[in-house]
Amino acid sequence: MEKVKKDPILYKIFEYIMITIGAALAAFALEAILVPNSILDGGVTGVSIILNLLFKWKLSLLILLINIPFIYIGFKNLGWKFLFKAIYSIVVFSILLEIFHSINHVTENILLATVYGSVILGIGVGIVIRFGGCLDGTESVGIVISKNTNFSVGQFVLLCNAIIFTIAGYFFGIDRALYSLLAYFITSKVVDEIGEGFQKAKAAMIITKNGKDLAEVIYRKIGRTVTFIEGSGLISGEQNVLYCVLTRVEVSELKSIVKEHDSSAFVTISDVSEIIGAHIKSNKSLKKVKNKEKRKMNENV
Repeated sequence: MEKVKKDPILYKIFEYIMITIGAALAAFALEAILVPNSILDGGVTGVSIILNLLFKWKLSLLILLINIPFIYIGFKNLGWKFLFKAIYSIVVFSILLEIFHSINHVTENILLATVYGSVILGIGVGIVIRFGGCLDGTESVGIVISKNTNFSVGQFVLLCNAIIFTIAGYFFGIDRALYSLLAYFITSKVVDEIGEGFQKAKAAMIITKNGKDLAEVIYRKIGRTVTFIEGSGLISGEQNVLYCVLTRVEVSELKSIVKEHDSSAFVTISDVSEIIGAHIKSNKSLKKVKNKEKRKMNENV
């Protein structure tokens, strides 16, 4: 495994293999366990399942089409690396949904379906997230909204899911809505354990000698502000300590930035249980930084 991590090409292949495995587990959980028992997931998948159950439209096609605008928004805010992995994840997920659609249902026991279906779904989604993929584009919109309002990504996703489960209760009965809500919480907990967290924010602490340059790259590419802390290592000497709060979708991008611009940096990432106050600069501020950089480039030319 260490050899794979050290080789960029091998590790990239390994990432896409793991995303494929995660997508396969998620597709199996939906088509073989949850959907046959009218149990919903949240986000785009939840909306797709509702339309599938009501109009018998293909779930695979619905998830692919409904995710397109969300993935575009994610690309505009998170860049090309997010786009490639997100497109791959969702396309593979849709194909596997179609493949698993024809297999026999695992169980018709509603409680067993809720528990085991959501656990398998959570493992699959967690693996995809852990390796930088995305099966549901809802959080892409959440990131944009969080940058311009007081809503956090988690609050936005929770609001969307509350609406989805309310609609499910209206069409399929209150018991199915409650089972779906239980499945959602189980899935979220499993994703927390397997991947990078689903509702929680993340805090990154980066110890580096190139603090200013790295902070500017992070702000330019992700739009996240960084707090500087002066530090000193017993052996390494004077260091910059950067503290940054971000969403779990952006963790993979942050890792890539640090690896590309300062491979010698030491990084720790932890959960954030609560955020009070503004921790993200507005898009206007981000545009000012980009315009300033363009002016500098023009002056140098």
